[in-house]
Amino acid sequence: MDLPQPDADLPHLADVVPSVLAAMGIDGFDHRIPLRDDIAGACVLLIDGLGAQLLDDHLADAPVLAGLRGQTLQVGFPSTTVAGLAALGTGCRSGEHGLVGYSFRLPDVGLINPLRWRPHPWGDDLRDEVPPEDVQSHPTVFERATSAGVAVNIVSGAQFTNSGMTRAALRGGRYIGVQALGDLASNIRETLSANGFCYGYHSELDLLGHLYGPGSPAWRMQLRHVDRLVESILEEMPPGGLLAVVADHGMVNVDPADIVDIDDHDALLDGVAAVGGEPRARHVYVDDGALDDVLTTWQEVLADGAWVASREQAIDAGWFGEHVSDTVRPRIGDVVAAARDSAVMVRREVEPMESSLIGHHGSLTVAEQTVPLLLAYG
Repeated sequence: MDLPQPDADLPHLADVVPSVLAAMGIDGFDHRIPLRDDIAGACVLLIDGLGAQLLDDHLADAPVLAGLRGQTLQVGFPSTTVAGLAALGTGCRSGEHGLVGYSFRLPDVGLINPLRWRPHPWGDDLRDEVPPEDVQSHPTVFERATSAGVAVNIVSGAQFTNSGMTRAALRGGRYIGVQALGDLASNIRETLSANGFCYGYHSELDLLGHLYGPGSPAWRMQLRHVDRLVESILEEMPPGGLLAVVADHGMVNVDPADIVDIDDHDALLDGVAAVGGEPRARHVYVDDGALDDVLTTWQEVLADGAWVASREQAIDAGWFGEHVSDTVRPRIGDVVAAARDSAVMVRREVEPMESSLIGHHGSLTVAEQTVPLLLAYG
């Protein structure tokens, strides 16, 4: 099976913040994406789950976003929030920052869910036992900008204050915990007016996509709220200001006919020590000596439903970026399975909540991999 490879012509989500800070004239950051070079203050606003194809299919629900539609980015593998936020926050691909999935195995720790910073699928908080700053040790772009004298604000949900994921990927600057769209917008506007830099985050579009499906009436209503959010920021955009709206991944609706329940296939668990990742991007960790058998079995059972590769094959195909560090390599599954079309690889017994969702992401399809870069200048 030929494995898909990253699009060499598309910039990466990891390129956005360094490019914005370079446009602000901050030393130590590269112009990876061409932007105006007279930026006084800027915000990078990430709308979780706003895929490029989804936006293009629903431009009538988002006229403000439609008017800004321009460049397209790729998010890398896996196309999931953990890896996407880490890419944006570090300026690195997943093979370097090491947050390689919704869940993944840490040597000497086991499977970890980095969004909750606990064992997967359940367990106690691991922040004291497994410090997030050790798991993701690269300086974040926010730390680097703060060290360069930039006033940096992280404007995101109050519930994420000091979370393991925040500490791992988004540390640096001043964290401003918000409750809703109103205080998200007002804090972004204050930062722009003060010629500072901020990262803003909105999660609910992704949530409704998971629950009701991307493109559903509920999802479209939320998209309209996102459009109004952006409009409210632009209404008071100061001269020299920049708002860059991005996303961490797209999303697809699942076809019930394309669901494979791993827990119902004994063959898929034979020789397997642990299964991580999520329904459209699985990390499979195998017992000693079982790699060839597990790889063959997963390829045969999933057939045309997924691209199934060994760790080395996936790395060679560039799934995790050009460079994969020695620290990150064992976090990647011995076997990696990326769903095709509308398929999912669920675990209804082990992961009942995740397995019940209608919308999913994580894999290598264009719908999941591409996100918009929407730029508005003051």
